[in-house]
Amino acid sequence: MRCPACSALDDKVVDSRTHDEGAAIRRRRECLLCGWRFTTFERIEEVVLIVVKRSGHREPFDRSKIVAGLRSATKNRPVLPEQLEGLAAEVEEELRREGQVTSEQVGLTVLDRLRRLDDVAYVRFASVYKGFEDVGDFTRELQMLTKATEPKQPS
Repeated sequence: MRCPACSALDDKVVDSRTHDEGAAIRRRRECLLCGWRFTTFERIEEVVLIVVKRSGHREPFDRSKIVAGLRSATKNRPVLPEQLEGLAAEVEEELRREGQVTSEQVGLTVLDRLRRLDDVAYVRFASVYKGFEDVGDFTRELQMLTKATEPKQPS
């Protein structure tokens, strides 16, 4: 670390403490050349999650877009805003491990999580995401949904 007073590169750490509820470390340093004391902060560098659109365009992941889509899908449903924020955070956390994802991966991950939260919201979201064009599309999706959620009957 370069001393702000004399620009020397030699210093020693005098004190270290956590800061911002553990999100950073605050360090008091002392320059070994001039004795000047100064403070530095150490933080985790977040990896930017990039979404590759169908057109090939790349853009940073935006959690608010997912929350907005979820709000539309869950309108008039018994789903709390906190549940939507939590679902979006889970999706972001899962996808962040990849570093770069396609918009299709984002949509499928949202659908998977939404299926567990609310069936009606799932179908609403799927109808927009998958671009349903007629009643047959809804029927096929509902059949897949009931197949995946109905318990097997004993033979």
